[in-house]
Amino acid sequence: MTEVADGVHRLEHAFVNVYLITDEDKRVTVIDTGLPGTWNLLGAALRRLGRRPSDVVAVVLTHAHFDHTGSAARAQSVLGVPLWLHRDDVEVAAHPYRYAHENMRAWYPLRYPASMRILAAMVGGGALRVPGVHGTRPVEPGAVLPVPGSPRVVFTPGHTPGHCALHLPERDVLFTGDALVTLDPYTGRRGAQIIAGAATADSGQAMRSLDDLAATGAGTLLPGHGDPWTGPVAEAVVRARELGAH
Repeated sequence: MTEVADGVHRLEHAFVNVYLITDEDKRVTVIDTGLPGTWNLLGAALRRLGRRPSDVVAVVLTHAHFDHTGSAARAQSVLGVPLWLHRDDVEVAAHPYRYAHENMRAWYPLRYPASMRILAAMVGGGALRVPGVHGTRPVEPGAVLPVPGSPRVVFTPGHTPGHCALHLPERDVLFTGDALVTLDPYTGRRGAQIIAGAATADSGQAMRSLDDLAATGAGTLLPGHGDPWTGPVAEAVVRARELGAH
């Protein structure tokens, strides 16, 4: 776990990022929950921050793919915290393995051997045993959520129909989820990019959503996969467009 911005901490497990936002009252917001195997690591991260599980007051999901909701149901039942998610991803949250994607997944490891180690780590982290999630609270585009950090919702569909980035203007941070990543698990490529069609519903729409990321003017991007991007978001968007869809 590393502090990647003021009061924002990154926990990486099996090539998937989970983020914790803390405030002065010791309350915590969790952004995405990673895979099921991340659960115990999340508890250890809280202890390192001098926090308790009871200090977690909200979980906000950028989208409902299984590698981001793996511990969400457990957080909901054990911690009793609300889960925030755009309504267009509710169906995916309930059925984690039924999601739209443009391309067949099976051939990606053959074409991109670097992905095999990443995908194997994700399976080891519990990617094949993610429970469905129900009873989420809806997020609205442009809304500021009443949770620690006060993230503003930036609607960025494409990767999934209801994908949302989360902007913390006062901390100059943008949680991009899988709308823009610096590591694509399906190709193993690093650098600013959108996720491959193996897991993206509409790459054209995902490319158009990059405009909304750029409009935030954020200087630190925190993706769902890969290392943080420090620098103008507009530059990251340019590089993602240059790399294109795969």
